Amino acid sequence: MSTAVSELELTSSFRAALPELGVDWEATELPDPRLVAFNDALAVELGLTALRDDVEVLAGQRLLPGSHPIAMAYAGHQFGSYNPQLGDGRALLLGEITTAEGRLVDLHLKGSGRTPFARGGDGRAALGPMLREFVFAEALHALGVPTTRALAVITTGDRVHRAGDDVGALLVRTAASHLRVGTFEYAARLPDRSALRRLTDHAIERHHPDAADTEEPALGLLDAVVGAQAELIARWMLIGFVHGVMNTDNTTISGETIDYGPCAFMNRFDPDTVFSSIDHGGRYRYAHQPSIAEWNLTRLAESLLPLLVVEDRSNLDESVARVRAVLETFMPRFRSAWERGMRAKLGLVEDRPDDGRLFDDLVTAMRDDRADLTLTFRMLGDELRRDAQLVSAPVDHGDAVAAWVPRWRERLTAEARDTSEVVAAMDAVNPVYVPRNHLVEEALDAAADGDLDPFRELLSVVTDPFTPRPGAERYALPAPDEFDRTYQTFCGT
Repeated sequence: MSTAVSELELTSSFRAALPELGVDWEATELPDPRLVAFNDALAVELGLTALRDDVEVLAGQRLLPGSHPIAMAYAGHQFGSYNPQLGDGRALLLGEITTAEGRLVDLHLKGSGRTPFARGGDGRAALGPMLREFVFAEALHALGVPTTRALAVITTGDRVHRAGDDVGALLVRTAASHLRVGTFEYAARLPDRSALRRLTDHAIERHHPDAADTEEPALGLLDAVVGAQAELIARWMLIGFVHGVMNTDNTTISGETIDYGPCAFMNRFDPDTVFSSIDHGGRYRYAHQPSIAEWNLTRLAESLLPLLVVEDRSNLDESVARVRAVLETFMPRFRSAWERGMRAKLGLVEDRPDDGRLFDDLVTAMRDDRADLTLTFRMLGDELRRDAQLVSAPVDHGDAVAAWVPRWRERLTAEARDTSEVVAAMDAVNPVYVPRNHLVEEALDAAADGDLDPFRELLSVVTDPFTPRPGAERYALPAPDEFDRTYQTFCGT
């Protein structure tokens, strides 16, 4: 049974608990808001189906009971340089939805107009980047990657100026929360030392309640976030996702992927892949993502350290050592999660001592062949079938991968499992379809001209990524090699 708009209500628990971490603000009045994309499946899950027919509420033009919109304050290290005040320059937290299971989910606007944190920006968003976030977030969700999700995209009825004159739009986003490493960096530097304690308690209660039962909850929170981020980055690496701008203000406490700006999927395997137009030094390149996550978590640890050190600082060295010990678990936890994922992608179930070398050698072979990451794993399933399916794997492997395959077959043979069972397991975790960069650009260009059909078709394909569908062969194919060699993505701000 659907809930009417009149029955919907939000809470504002973050605003109540941490008033110094936000500024009360309202969305800019929009001349002609129109719904162009709506996530029906997510709306059903959250009990928000009635909002499909109420664009005024979706766009923050009319508030639900309990909603007290705020622009959230946070700091952040951007490309390694600290900025003491960033905050939501073009976004608003409307409040939290309480799901049927009692879980809190943020309802958030992006592109809703200038706030006090806008730093000279216009506070608006263009249609293309908002649709990009919609399709990438839903694709990652379908691939089993923790992520914020898009509930809707709305055109505003005016124009914004980026590379050209673009259609104005805003995104309605949901998230487990919008708590970031940068939120803790901001709170740790406030004169009121209680803010950091209250933020820590809020994050523990909302995301990592087991930390409350540890001897030092702040250290327990750090440990939980380290684990969540290790799992997240491993999942990115397994599917070839390149976030593009892993600043500390884009690193969540929940372990969700957030802020799909210059993101893209790597096609031909190259560890040094960079798509972001502003990442001139390759800081956030594909292979560097685990190291960057560890670096960001170190900034979180520094922010939490005051909660572990007594007033006379007599236990400073001991506290630093405990924090460092937690941080040093990141890479082993990441590696464990990545190897577990590789084992699944290769149809293996047993954990054997030489698996790490087997997996690393496949990565090297894909690099040497410049093999398509997504299609390589589908192709390996076809290798077992001995029945090449063009819709599934429309490319052959190169010499380096070919030389590696017998070792993998030998490893499979040692498990003595039924081949059909192995292939089914591989097909369940290795996608046929990811948002191919050239097709994303094609869909966004069409949307800018008023044709949303390519966007809807792309969304339909990437949200059912494991099932080959006749007639969708082009969505499985990579772009010509030259396309990704020169492809650049942009933040949209």
